[in-house]
Amino acid sequence: MSEISCGLRIDVWLWHARQFKTRSLATAKVQKGRMRLTSAGTTRRISKPATLVRAGDTLTLPLNGRIVQLEILALGTRRGPASEARELYRMIDDGQSVEAQQTEASHV
Repeated sequence: MSEISCGLRIDVWLWHARQFKTRSLATAKVQKGRMRLTSAGTTRRISKPATLVRAGDTLTLPLNGRIVQLEILALGTRRGPASEARELYRMIDDGQSVEAQQTEASHV
């Protein structure tokens, strides 16, 4: 069974896509349960690093004090250079800082 047909672990994909410096950091962030995965029109909160992602899925996660939304374009086969990692995803929404979101929420 190939990786492409069944998907790739979320912690490995985050590491391949250079969203985290180490796979251990990616694993720890996933385990906190603050990420959402949209796959086949269904959105769910994920907290298990073994959760599989596929091309076409959308991932929403906190990153550097912002909430970002990424569309997974490819799974990747290794952790390559940054130029290769950028081909694995497309930024849907670069998000706002968490402080800005809290400020907006308090004014509503």
